[in-house]
Amino acid sequence: QVQLVESGGGLVQAGGSLRLSCAASGRTFSSYAMGWFRQAPGKEREFAAGISRNGDNTNYATSVKGRFTISRDNAKNTVYLQMNSLKPEDTAVYYCAAARFSISPMHATLYDYWGQGTQVTVSS
Repeated sequence: QVQLVESGGGLVQAGGSLRLSCAASGRTFSSYAMGWFRQAPGKEREFAAGISRNGDNTNYATSVKGRFTISRDNAKNTVYLQMNSLKPEDTAVYYCAAARFSISPMHATLYDYWGQGTQVTVSS
């Protein structure tokens, strides 16, 4: 069992930055690929970024590539999402998730554990 708790969301102006954190419980954090997903009102949950178990492979949605950076610290059981050059369309609830794969999948159904989400609001 893995419990995930996100933090770092908030209100920011367009062009600003936020750093999300996701703290995981348990001693098996390094066994999971991790992903960040987001869900805007009235829209489906979508993949934003993912990172492999050991952190040497990352993947991003086209909409965030070049602006967002995912990283992880296995010693601290934490995954991060650095978000720069934020746009109003980045407004959403952001979720972290853990998958029993070496490489992070892009499909939400392949993830085993989810956090409760953290709200990110970008004003224009």
